[in-house]
Amino acid sequence: MFIEDDAQMDSFWVQSAIGAIKAIAFVYDIITLPVYLVLQKPWKRRQDSRRVKAKIVRNDDNELTYRTTDPPRDVHVKMLQENIDTLEKVFNYVAKTYTSKRCLGTRQILSEEDEVQPNGRVFKKYNLGDYKWKTFTEAERTAANFGRGLRELGQKPRENIVIFAETRAEWMIAAHGCFKQAMPIVTVYATLGDDGVAHCITETEVTTVITSHDLLPKFKTLLDKCPLVKTIIYIEDQLQKTETTGFKEGVKILPFNQVVKTGQDSKFEHVPPKGDDIAIIMYTSGSTGTPKGVLLSHKNCIATMKGFVDMVPIYPDDVLIGFLPLAHVFELVAESVCLMTGVPIGYSTPLTLIDTSSKIKRGCKGDATVLKPTCMTSVPLILDRISKGINDKVNSGSAFKKSLFKFLYQYKVKWVQRGYKTPLIDKLVFKKVAKLMGGKVRIIMSGGAPLSADTHEQIKTCLCLELIQGYGLTETTSGATVMDYRDMTYGRTGGPLTVCDIRLVNWEEGNYRVTNKPYPQGEVLIGGECVSQGILQVARQDQRGFL
Repeated sequence: MFIEDDAQMDSFWVQSAIGAIKAIAFVYDIITLPVYLVLQKPWKRRQDSRRVKAKIVRNDDNELTYRTTDPPRDVHVKMLQENIDTLEKVFNYVAKTYTSKRCLGTRQILSEEDEVQPNGRVFKKYNLGDYKWKTFTEAERTAANFGRGLRELGQKPRENIVIFAETRAEWMIAAHGCFKQAMPIVTVYATLGDDGVAHCITETEVTTVITSHDLLPKFKTLLDKCPLVKTIIYIEDQLQKTETTGFKEGVKILPFNQVVKTGQDSKFEHVPPKGDDIAIIMYTSGSTGTPKGVLLSHKNCIATMKGFVDMVPIYPDDVLIGFLPLAHVFELVAESVCLMTGVPIGYSTPLTLIDTSSKIKRGCKGDATVLKPTCMTSVPLILDRISKGINDKVNSGSAFKKSLFKFLYQYKVKWVQRGYKTPLIDKLVFKKVAKLMGGKVRIIMSGGAPLSADTHEQIKTCLCLELIQGYGLTETTSGATVMDYRDMTYGRTGGPLTVCDIRLVNWEEGNYRVTNKPYPQGEVLIGGECVSQGILQVARQDQRGFL
C-alpha cells in the first residue's frame, strides 16, 4: 500500500515538475519568438526544404524521366576547367593546391595492454596517442613511390592488382599509387570469407595482392587456391612484427614501406590512365551469393564525385573521420571527394571510434574525441546502434529525466519542423549527446541501405547535425539520388544528382505504372556517366562471343 502511494506521489511530482517546465517554455517562446523570427528567417528554411528539386524531361504513358534542377557548383566547375577526368589527375591537382595541409591521418598506438574487467576477465586494450598526419604533398609523393615500386616488382600498367585490407591511410595511398601507373585495383572486403576472396583473386587473374598484417595469415591456405599470385605486399602493424614464414614457396612476401622505398630510386615514369580506363573492379554481393566484379572507370568515379560536391556543402575547416570499408564504393567516393576539396581524413575503426569502444583502454579517448571530425559517412546499421544507445541511456535515468528528455525532444522537433533552430536547448541538453562523436560533427552522409524515418529524426535531433541519405548502387558508382541538406523531411533519398537522370518505366507484372496516383511508380532506371561499363565475367563473355 505504501509502495503504491510512494509511486503515485513520485508520478505526481514528476508531472507537476514537467508541467512547470512547459509553462516556463511557453513564456520563453512568447518572449523570444519575435527575435528568432527576425534572426532565423524560418520561412526561408521552409521554402528551401519544399523547393522543386527535379523536373520531368520526358513523359508518356510508359515512362517518366527526371532531371535535377540544380546547376553544377564551384568544385564541379573547377574539375571541368582543370580537365580532371581521372583519379590520378585528382591527386596531382590537390598535391599542388593544398601542399602542406593535413591530408591523411593515422592514430598512433602506443601500446596494447591487458585490462582486467569487473567480472575478472582480461581483455586486450589499446593505449593510443595523437593522430600522425601526412600532408597532401607527402601523401602524393608516397603514392607515386609505391606505384613505381610496383613496377620494379614486375607489375605492369593495366594489370589488375588486389587490395584486401582494412580501411586505413595506406589503403588510399596504395590505390593512388596504382592509379599513377594505370593499374586497375580490385577491391575485396576484409570480412569476406576465404572462398569469396579466392574467387575475386582468381577471376581477376592478379599476380600481386596488397593486404595487412592482420589478414596476411589467411594466405597460408589461400595461396593454394590462387596459383597466379606471386607477390604479397603487407601493411605493417604499429606494434607487432609480422611473421612471413610458412607461406607457399616461391611467393614473395614484402612490407609496404619496402615497396615505397624501392620506388624512391626507380626510373619508371608515370603511366597516366585515360578517363575510359578501368580504375576499380569492385566486388559486391551477387544475386546467387557469388561476389560479382563491377567495372568502374575513372570517368565513372569522377562523375559521381561531381554529383556529390554539387549536393553536399563542404567547408575549408572540415575534417572527415573514415572508418567504413574503402572496398565499398560509397566510402571510396566520399573520401575521394574529401581529397578533391582539401578535407583531411583521419582514419578510425569501429573498435576505437568512441570513448566506450571495445579496444579503448580505460581513461583513454576514442578516435572521434581526439580528431573532432565535422563530417562522417555511415550506414543505417551503425546509426540504428547509436539511436539504441541514446534510448538506453535515457531509459536508464529516473522517471523525471525520461519525462524531461521526452518533452525537450518533442519541443525541438516541433520548432525545427516550423523552420526554427533551438540554440538554448541544444547547448543545455543535446550538445552533450553530440560529444559522443567529438562534439563538432555537422553532417553525416548515410548510404548502403534504407534509413528509417524514426532513426533519421532522432539522430538529427539529438546530435544537432544534418543527416542526409542517398540512393545508388555499386553499378552506378554509388551515384543516383542524394537528399538536399536543406530538406527537413525524413524517409526520403532526394532528387537526381547533376550527373544522371532517373527514369521510371512501367512494370506491368507488379502493377507499377507511371500513371499511378497519387505518385508515379515503376522500375527504376539510371542513366549517366556514373553508370558502370558492366560486370567483369559478363564483359569477358561478351568479348569472347559467348553471348
